[in-house]
Amino acid sequence: MTLFRQLYSLLFGLFLLVVIGLGLVQFTETRSFLTKQMESDLNNASHSLGLMLSPALEAGDSATVDALVNVIFEGGYYQSIELTWLVDGHQQVWENPTKVSGVPQWFTDLQLFDEISTETTITSGWLQLATLKITANPGIGYHELWRILSNTFILFALFFLIAILSARVGLTWILKPLNQLSQHAQNVANRKFGPDLALPKTRELQKVVLAFNSMSSQLKKVFLSLDEEVTALRKKNLVDQVSNLPNRQYLMDRVASWLDEPGSGALFMTKMDWLEQVHSKFGYQVRDETIRLLSQRLQENLQTVAPSVITRIAAYEFAFLVTDVEREQLNQYLQALVRTINQEVAKAEGKPNEGYAIGIAERIGDMTQSDMLAQTDNALQQAMKDGKVYHWFAANQQQLFSREQWRDRLTHAFDKREFFFRWQDVTNTNGKGIVHRELFCQLQLEDGQRVHAGQFMPYVELLSMGAALDRCLISKLRDDQLLERNPEPVAVNLTHQSISDPEFHSWLDKFLAKSDKDNKLCFELPESAVYSAPEACESLCAIIHKHGAQFGIDHFGRQFGSMNYLQTLRPSYVKLDQAFAHYDENQHNSELCRALINVAKGLSIQVVVTGIQEEEQLRSFSGLDITGFQGFITPPQDV
Repeated sequence: MTLFRQLYSLLFGLFLLVVIGLGLVQFTETRSFLTKQMESDLNNASHSLGLMLSPALEAGDSATVDALVNVIFEGGYYQSIELTWLVDGHQQVWENPTKVSGVPQWFTDLQLFDEISTETTITSGWLQLATLKITANPGIGYHELWRILSNTFILFALFFLIAILSARVGLTWILKPLNQLSQHAQNVANRKFGPDLALPKTRELQKVVLAFNSMSSQLKKVFLSLDEEVTALRKKNLVDQVSNLPNRQYLMDRVASWLDEPGSGALFMTKMDWLEQVHSKFGYQVRDETIRLLSQRLQENLQTVAPSVITRIAAYEFAFLVTDVEREQLNQYLQALVRTINQEVAKAEGKPNEGYAIGIAERIGDMTQSDMLAQTDNALQQAMKDGKVYHWFAANQQQLFSREQWRDRLTHAFDKREFFFRWQDVTNTNGKGIVHRELFCQLQLEDGQRVHAGQFMPYVELLSMGAALDRCLISKLRDDQLLERNPEPVAVNLTHQSISDPEFHSWLDKFLAKSDKDNKLCFELPESAVYSAPEACESLCAIIHKHGAQFGIDHFGRQFGSMNYLQTLRPSYVKLDQAFAHYDENQHNSELCRALINVAKGLSIQVVVTGIQEEEQLRSFSGLDITGFQGFITPPQDV
């Protein structure tokens, strides 16, 4: 029971006790008063009637006696009158039935008044004429007692109601600081740190609020320090200090993560010898400033062409990882890269298309990290050997379909829902079953051939068909009754377009409103979307939370930025990026991996490690507080 209810119940009980006490006092005093009043009236009536009857009794006039008694008796104040003539013992009796109007029968049955009667002897001088006995009618007492008690009860009830309502309002106002403190405590327990509470006017509560504000502030600093630790470790291990671009190690991790998942794209590598000439002419400070400006221009000009990872991997070497795009976009990216480098070369008093070379290698089929890096480096060396601006490794590779052909096939697939599902287990690290199953899709072409998501997803993004794909897959998941058939929750990956599309938000809101299995449905958002569209992510996550579904953050730890979004979005789980799959205490990223896990677990968010291939790799995570693992240690299976 809450403190408010306890105090309210106490006041209610005290008020009720006081009212009952006052009611009993009023009842006792009223009954006593009415009893005395009836006794007094009875004595007066007996004396008066005796004086009136004396002449008639002395004369032996029975008719006159009867007439005089009836005059008094018909008033209804007396229950009975008994007159006994002493001359001959003749007895006359007058009686009234006890009838009380306006009084419940149960009240009169309580026998609250004892019988009240008086007996006197009527005399004339020394001569005794008769005895007179008068008994009071208790109905008058019951009627008056009931009227007084009814009015008293109504008055007390009115005062009682006013007092209780006043007590409720007063307690609400007095305990308002405690209610705020309770709500703030719940928020802190959920790792939601808002502004400090205002000091209440109640002295006793001021110290409590001050202590709680201090504790909340300290906890907030702890989580901020964890976030700062992650940022510092990223900058220390994964950022080049001169260009502020990701370094070679970050590129290695991203390439490995990219190749572990279905996808397409290319890796660009450039060597800029003209920067050595800047160093020779103007010194290292001008060279470093030139590198910083070049890095800024590369980010400004290339990211508008296609999303990419731009890194500085050596003193005069840069690498560019462009994922999930088609050949046409890669050509546009190359042109923008050449144009940007030429502009900076011209500013350094160099000649365009001289002093640098670019090597490009496309992703073809199943490739390893070493294959990708070797082909890119070979392409770079060939460009330098031939004196060309760039050399394209595997430039003659044929695309499966053109852009418009993909548009037609995808549109037809959406209409006919020609997608097939596979899923992969996310296994609990404690060995107690499955956390959830992540859903993947394949597209079946007209000839029966199936293509995986890595082949058609670049065109889905390119043609802005991501929201249509997600609607199709979620609807098919419902139509195939996967949530009913599977005891574990099912996770669906959402595209960037769906996350940013208000129409998809509205559609998903209506879809979840009609579903009765929301608690078994999970949505996964890539961390890159959280940084690129924070407001859209917050809106979408609010819809998911409203309907009781779950969501997680995929590729957790891949992006550079603050982890504060975890407190705002409150995901159910996060999936560590595959770059952290090979955890080793002696590796560069071990501290960063631990810090990321601590940030998530500090907010009561489950952590799943991905990219696990074998048992030995999984055992390296045994000392960390993770919830589950995923990877080809349990490969995807057809649904």
